[in-house]
Formats: sequence, structure tokens, C-alpha cells
Amino acid sequence: MRTRPTLSWTPTEDLRPGTTDPEPVADALRTGGVLVLSGAGLSTESGIPDYRGAGGSLRRHTPMTYQEFTTSIHARRRYWARSHLGWRTFGRARPNAGHRAVAAFGRHGLLSAVITQNVDGLHQAAGSQDVVELHGSLNRVVCLSCGAFSTRRELARRLEEANAGFEPVAARLNPDGDADLTDEQAGDFTVLPCSECGGILKPDVVFFGENVPPHRVERCRELVDAATSLLVLGSSLTVMSGLRFVRQAAQAGKPVLIVNRDPTRGDRHAATRVALPLGATLAGLADGLDIPVDGRPAD
Repeated sequence: MRTRPTLSWTPTEDLRPGTTDPEPVADALRTGGVLVLSGAGLSTESGIPDYRGAGGSLRRHTPMTYQEFTTSIHARRRYWARSHLGWRTFGRARPNAGHRAVAAFGRHGLLSAVITQNVDGLHQAAGSQDVVELHGSLNRVVCLSCGAFSTRRELARRLEEANAGFEPVAARLNPDGDADLTDEQAGDFTVLPCSECGGILKPDVVFFGENVPPHRVERCRELVDAATSLLVLGSSLTVMSGLRFVRQAAQAGKPVLIVNRDPTRGDRHAATRVALPLGATLAGLADGLDIPVDGRPAD
């Protein structure tokens, strides 16, 4: 049975309204040792939709689950047809002002690391170092039989050759890199096996219904322990994969600061939530701290 991912959460208590004053975030950055936890909201300005915002994809789209992907060739055909088409757009996405500001904070020694729930690789493309990809990366493909890794670019080339003339028009792009297609549009799309052993290929991302690898969770817990504060950027914190680190930081007495326009499931653990657009807010913080973005020298 295909289960529907968690769409939202309902507050069980009154939450403080968000502020439009980003100064608490600036103060945390001045102190240094800030651990960033980023979500899909950070990438919307790069043209990648989020899951749970006002126009989030989960309101119209149920992502592939791990159980369905691994047990049904028809599901894999549908997934790879949609994902192959979506990759043409997803793979061209570029870092926005928010990603570039985070990279600038890192270059100037204000951050301890970045944990991202995103699978788009845009933090690294912007120049961030020490990035933990909590949910993996669409830039890699893994074989479920032999464990061999390959690049998504190489698989895209192979799929192009095997599916010449596959040019349906997709309705929308989704945050997990696939595109909205009907089953009829997916048609008889050719799914390719691992070139090493013939096994099932899967993008190296954590699907709904799949657990984050324990060693990755443990690494993130270590980063929370070592951080001075936790800065959440563009995440609703609806699911436990990110919320657990907010709870861990709060329980340890570390300040939790959130920049997200809408209320989040982590608000009650946070010292403040800044309800402002991410790109402009983070760029403004960099400017206020006299930190050049993109490596350009300050005026």
C-alpha cells in the first residue's frame, strides 16, 4: 500500500509570532560556531519547489516510497521516466543568494558545518564546505545489489541513448527532482540496470519510507554537540529527520534560531523565528557583517 507522506502538523499550543528582526541571527553569527540546518525553502529561489509551503508539491504529488520502488518494476519505470525528465531542469538549478550567503559565512569562519535536508547539491555549488547531506544527493546513483556508485550525469547519458525521442511535456517539477507525468506519458520508458552487475539502480537519496543511514544521523548529532548554536533555514521541521536535531540543541541549552516565513514544528524550541524571505535576509546579514559574498572583496 502506498502511504502518503506527512503533509503538515497542527500546533497543540499557542506559538509566538515570527519576528522581522534578524538581529538575533546576526548576534549568533558574530559569536561563531553556528551549525546550519537547511531545508527545501532555501532552494525555492533557485526554481526548486518545496514540499510543504503554500504551493508545496505534497499538496498535489505523492513521492515514490522506498517499498514501492524496490518491489515494482512498473513503479521504477514511472519513477525513472519522471526523474529523467525532471533532471533536465533540476540539474541546471544554480545557487541563489541564500546559498551564497551561507557559503560566505563558512568562508569567514562563522559556521561549524552545514546539515542539509536538500538533495540538490546547491550548498556545495555555492562553495560551502563541511556539508552533511542528510537525505543524500540526486547527483549520485547507487546499485542496490552491488553497492557501486555512479554519477547521475552518466546515467542521464545512458538513459538518453536508451530512450531516444522521449520528449513528453511535464506539468511541474518536484523537490525530489522528478516531474509530473501521467502513466501514459511514462509509457514504455526503458529502465537501465547497473552496468557493473545488472542490479537495480536507485538515486542515492533517502526515499519516503526509508531510514537515514545511522552513521549519518550520528555524525549530525556530533555536529550539534560541538556547535554553539543551531540556525534552521527554510525547513518546516514537520518530520523527525530534522526536528530531532532541533530538540537535541534545545535540550543542551544551545540557542535555536529559525529563518522561515511560516511557523514550524520547531518554533517552541527556538529562541526566535525570523519570518522573512531567506535570500534577501541572508544576503542582508552578510552585508551587515561586512562579509563579501561569492568571494568578491568588500567595497
